[in-house]
Amino acid sequence: MKIPVLIEPVAGNGYRAKSGEPLPFAAEGATRDEAIEKLRDLLHRQLPAGAEVTALEISGAAAANPWVEFAGMFKDDPYFDEVVEIMAENRRRADEEPDLP
Repeated sequence: MKIPVLIEPVAGNGYRAKSGEPLPFAAEGATRDEAIEKLRDLLHRQLPAGAEVTALEISGAAAANPWVEFAGMFKDDPYFDEVVEIMAENRRRADEEPDLP
């Protein structure tokens, strides 16, 4: 498993290595490598203690994307390509003359 870790210098005290949720730990060391190793040790001690990191699949109406039902609604519309070209032309003009409303 790979997790993002922030490594930052600590004024006059070496380095700090921090991970974020769901494993919010921090460790300090005299060197960058020492701080990372201490953080790794903290994480390894936590996981065998019964903690587990997993992904959760959410299904049902609450998790559904409300825009999905509109996907492809213009695929057979004979005027849609014309509308897209009009929008593209308007963008080109706006880019060429940014002071116009």
